[in-house]
Amino acid sequence: MTASGDPGKQWQEEVAAVVVVGSCMTDLVSLTSRLPKTGETIHGHKFFIGFGGKGANQCVQAARLGAKTSMVCKVGKDSFGNDYVDNLKQNDISTEFTYQTKDAATGTASIIVNNEGQNIIVIVAGANLLLNIEDLQGAADVISRAKVVVCQLEVTPAISLQALAMARSNGVKTLFNPAPALADLDPQFFTLSDVFCCNESEAEILTGLTVGSPAAAGRAALVLMQRGCQVVIITLGAEGCVVLSQTEPAPKHIVTEKVKAVDTTGAGDSFVGALAFYLAYYPSLPLEEMLKRSNFIAAVSVQAAGTQSSYPHKKDLPLQLF
Repeated sequence: MTASGDPGKQWQEEVAAVVVVGSCMTDLVSLTSRLPKTGETIHGHKFFIGFGGKGANQCVQAARLGAKTSMVCKVGKDSFGNDYVDNLKQNDISTEFTYQTKDAATGTASIIVNNEGQNIIVIVAGANLLLNIEDLQGAADVISRAKVVVCQLEVTPAISLQALAMARSNGVKTLFNPAPALADLDPQFFTLSDVFCCNESEAEILTGLTVGSPAAAGRAALVLMQRGCQVVIITLGAEGCVVLSQTEPAPKHIVTEKVKAVDTTGAGDSFVGALAFYLAYYPSLPLEEMLKRSNFIAAVSVQAAGTQSSYPHKKDLPLQLF
């Protein structure tokens, strides 16, 4: 903090507006012509390591749009964990509550992708599952002073639930992304979510309904709304999203422009991160407009390879988004 100006105001500026409680995963990606059979060794043609995990992905996208962010997470005390802390710092994300543990490895996703883009993935959550109540209590001040708190289900569900409860009790807006989805999701998740945002497959698991069209997504949104959410958003990939809120009588389909997708990995996280940014910094913007802009940003992300590497920065986006 500099000596000039109003120190109170500058201290306010230092507070993270978007706090994400969630996962960090190291993606180990092998590209092959085809997927191996059981017991078979085949040659791949490319390998790379990427930064993933739904929580960190969402945090990185919000940060790249200009949000002041903080990540509450746990990684291993290993080389992957050290690299992940550096990655968050390079994206201007506060790592004050990025905990490191010797008791588990940094979460990893081993991904094999064939020429058709089909994949098999093995996720080992590792240190993500050791994020605990004490860690949350350590971050209580940053959670209570945020504008928006974002959670998913790649850490222990009870921890996400506690984070949402802490946010709600302090009047902080909550954005919950129930991914990966659980059929027996604790009912409190619905009542603690100001904004409940999932994709088609997650909506199907949560409601038991088939979600193959915007109209079907609207029906699923009605079911989720009846469980106590304020706003339900179901993302539909290239078809945009469907939104339903307590103040609107019927679901609304928000379309997105058609683009040529190069890699759709992490597009849903780009959308959630962008939405968190708008909820925090443009709270008076109509929800429909926030969703149109978030759709646009996610559509930009699918036009480049990789997950976080494909997420756009504010400087590369049209001025009218801000």
